[in-house]
Amino acid sequence: MNLTFGVMIAILGGVIAAVMGGVGSAISVGTVGQAAAGVVSEDPSKFGKVLILQILPGTQGLYGFLVAFLLLVQIGVMNGEVLTLSLAQGFMYFAACLPMAVGGLISAIYQGKAAVAGVGIVAKKPEESGKAIIFAAMVETYAVLALLISILSIFSITSIISA
Repeated sequence: MNLTFGVMIAILGGVIAAVMGGVGSAISVGTVGQAAAGVVSEDPSKFGKVLILQILPGTQGLYGFLVAFLLLVQIGVMNGEVLTLSLAQGFMYFAACLPMAVGGLISAIYQGKAAVAGVGIVAKKPEESGKAIIFAAMVETYAVLALLISILSIFSITSIISA
């Protein structure tokens, strides 16, 4: 295995994407869960509606994991045939993971805040739960954009290196 500094920097980028997305999701899923538990303790029939709101900010953790996994596949860690990466190439992969790392952390936290507000809507007007979900889902747009730019960057760097 060619464990050069470039490879280690690239792997660190993937780790940061997974960790930051996961941390943001864990914080927000926990916060929304607390708000949802209060609503469900008063009216257990609202469980399904608040559960959807709790699940929404968990996607950033999945996106961060996906970026890290794709990076490990692209640089050959998953099949044991690791590319020989220069330090510059390693930093390129590291930078490719940053949109998902930073975008995932921030969007998860703010999506959690929107979802907590949505739990408040469900508590008072359960028939408006669709609107509450839309408010929280709007923040997802930025997590998806961060995911796309990280994925496109990872694949672009691989094609540059292979050329």
